[in-house]
Amino acid sequence: MNGITRFLSQQELTEKDLWKIVKPHLRKVQSNEAILIIDDSVEEKPYTDESELICWHFDHTKNRTVKGINLLSCLYLSQGISLPVGFELIRKTELVTDPKTGKEKWQSAKTKNEMARQMIASALHRQIPFQYVLNDLWFASAENMVFIKDKGKDFLMPIKSNRRVALSEELKKQGKWQPISSLTLDTDSDAPVTIYLESVPFPLSLYRQVFTNEDGSQGILYLVTSDLLLSSTAMTTIYQKRWSATWDKWAGKIEEYHKSLKSNACFAKSPTKRVRTQSNHFFASLVAFVKLESYRISTRLNHFAVKAKIYQAALASAFRELQNIKVACLGTATIL
Repeated sequence: MNGITRFLSQQELTEKDLWKIVKPHLRKVQSNEAILIIDDSVEEKPYTDESELICWHFDHTKNRTVKGINLLSCLYLSQGISLPVGFELIRKTELVTDPKTGKEKWQSAKTKNEMARQMIASALHRQIPFQYVLNDLWFASAENMVFIKDKGKDFLMPIKSNRRVALSEELKKQGKWQPISSLTLDTDSDAPVTIYLESVPFPLSLYRQVFTNEDGSQGILYLVTSDLLLSSTAMTTIYQKRWSATWDKWAGKIEEYHKSLKSNACFAKSPTKRVRTQSNHFFASLVAFVKLESYRISTRLNHFAVKAKIYQAALASAFRELQNIKVACLGTATIL
């Protein structure tokens, strides 16, 4: 227990420390066809004292503001392996006045989009090979698109239906923009449409995917990519690696990463009170995920099964020790 306390109280551990742990695992599975995923997740901690780390964040899965931790991750997917190569815990340290409401609120010194670009730049600096950057709507800004393309990489991401596009370079020069929702797109065709997105200087391929939700309603996803050679089928297949695969088919989708981090690595179950010890606990959870992913490869069991196996072994060991104590006690009673 003292060792754990010392670990949590030491100098705050960062993504540079995480890279030292992840690097040998990544070098074994890296490939030029790999994918880099940028995404964030909010974990509620309603009963923990509020701080710059445990504060109020908008949770898009619940469509409301909650008190908790906001983790931004850069996840590397290659050959069925998923490894976090960068992370940021969102800290709100600056008190500002909301221009719309006039109320004061806390915000981070950097935006999540700025942090995302730094993570991509770090991956390139560390010579991590990958082909595409995937992310959700939150990170689908024109600035991010231009940044990724300028770095010599391609991206695949959804965009909102109100984003303005032109269907040709001539219409773009004339400033004749129209919202994506007004376009007539053939969802049965495997050929995406070439469009020019406002504030993006290069052409993109656009594909509209119509899907059915669990409640039977229909949803529409507008996907864009800077790789003009991708078919709509390829666009859908690649993007599914981020959000709709299963452990059996693809271990690295971002939702499974977040789920395992919270359920198996005890991401939010920290009894710590100070910002440094809380931050180091979250770092330890990321390391635990890397270990579980390593065990998954060697055992061919998913993270939940690996955790159950470890628990079973721990219980068996505890039971054996209990039996030894029982025998010792019986022997002592006989002597007495």
